[in-house]
Amino acid sequence: MSDGFTSGGFTSDTSSPLSHRVPDLGALELLLAVARLGSLGRAAKELGITQPAASSRIRSMERQLGVALVERSPRGSRLTDAGALVTDWAGRVVEAAEAFDAGTRALRGRRDSRLRVAASMTIAEYLLPGWLIALHRQLPGTAVSLLAGNSAAVAERLRAGEADLGFVEGLDLPADLDGAVVGHDRLVVVTAPSHPWARRRAPLPPSELAATPLILRERGSGTRQVLDAALASHGGPAVPLLELSSTTAVKAAVVSGAGPSVLSELAVGEELASRRLVEVPVGVVRLRRDLRAVWPVGHLPAGPARELLSLTRS
Repeated sequence: MSDGFTSGGFTSDTSSPLSHRVPDLGALELLLAVARLGSLGRAAKELGITQPAASSRIRSMERQLGVALVERSPRGSRLTDAGALVTDWAGRVVEAAEAFDAGTRALRGRRDSRLRVAASMTIAEYLLPGWLIALHRQLPGTAVSLLAGNSAAVAERLRAGEADLGFVEGLDLPADLDGAVVGHDRLVVVTAPSHPWARRRAPLPPSELAATPLILRERGSGTRQVLDAALASHGGPAVPLLELSSTTAVKAAVVSGAGPSVLSELAVGEELASRRLVEVPVGVVRLRRDLRAVWPVGHLPAGPARELLSLTRS
């Protein structure tokens, strides 16, 4: 016995996968338009295709289903009895597809209406506000939440799925994060004008910098990582005079005369210009770093996160 059936000269193979036996949505929408307009030509025009293409699609659907669907005559096109029944079923399929599309658009809308950013302190304080203003101009309906912390905390937020995009200042990326360089930064040694280093004429030897207790950011911050690496060949930084968790707090302590520090050039521009802080030149030591956007491996930024990443690069 054959696995197929024969009706009016058409054959359908019921053993093939469902996707091979059910017409695509475009064909079903065409059939519905023929039923509504009573003309294959008008249906083709409404759907933006040529009449020969519409005729070919109807014939292909008839072969696929194994039944005649449309009778053509000089007065127009009308559905066969089988065509009327198939059209009724087609309407339900198209309605379900429209509901599916509306649901997925709603999901995208919820994703696209919010953006969770995790950023290390220097970037959060001095670069991110400008990027977010530009993003608001492009996507005014996007609600942005910012989680500020050190570079290690940013990585943890991304791993936990609590952020869509991160920004860090450290030297290296963890193995489970991807990233792109979005800028560069230089660390500078700064002190209050009353400190003896402020009156130095020769560059400060890196060994003296390493041996001096400084006011520093906490371990895990990008600033601390760069300083530790830069002074590694000199035994690393001495035990800090103070260890603080924000750049603002470090600056306030240095301005008060508590001691020198090493901070981002981005963070101290205003204080240097007003002479509340003095930059101390240092001998040969690498105090430059890359600023990176980061995200989990295999999860490229999408929606507003992708737009923000594009803005940082421009």
